[in-house]
Amino acid sequence: MKILIIEDEPSMQEVLKQALEQERYRVESAEDFETAMDKILAYEYDCILLDIMLPGGSGLGVLQELKKQGKSDSVIILSAKDSVDDKIEGLNLGADDYLTKPFHIAELQARIKSVLRRKIFGGQQIVTLNNVQINYEERSVSVADVPLPLNRKEFDILTYFAANKNRLINKASLAEHVWGDYIDQADDFDFIYSQIKNLRKKLKKCRAGIEIQAVYGLGYKLVLS
Repeated sequence: MKILIIEDEPSMQEVLKQALEQERYRVESAEDFETAMDKILAYEYDCILLDIMLPGGSGLGVLQELKKQGKSDSVIILSAKDSVDDKIEGLNLGADDYLTKPFHIAELQARIKSVLRRKIFGGQQIVTLNNVQINYEERSVSVADVPLPLNRKEFDILTYFAANKNRLINKASLAEHVWGDYIDQADDFDFIYSQIKNLRKKLKKCRAGIEIQAVYGLGYKLVLS
């Protein structure tokens, strides 16, 4: 899962980044309004941690742009301003949650998991697709109750497909979602082919009731088999 931290205080940004990476999230950051706007317009995120007071503009302006663009990124506002009016405005603009600084990292992590469950699997921790069970919080997969070992990228790919089952996913969207803005440095999509090839082999070998189908020239989609 991919998280964007929009926070101008370097020490806070680093603490959040380290804590979230320990939870195996892929984390990107923006330290001012302009950088934040560039990132939300160019990329999709599973969750955005948003400070209201930013150099160059307000975090509420970022929320307004997300709403204007029709983006579905989940947003948790992190603010030192404990104002009811700010909370109401932020939530009315589409924020999913509001956490006042200072806060405990454990509480933030719990809230991130909560909004991601709502966004990805309709509030469920475990999603079942035929004989396949995906436990999002434990980052585990089983087929007919037998654990299926997956590496980090394979799990992220499978989760992304599961959240978009029966929908065509093009290679660019998949690469950007799983690898983030580092994809700009790639010359081709060979690394995607390799990860998906390995994932498809593992699913087939254990007779999983799902299949990742290739749609020639367009991308892939996950279907029940």
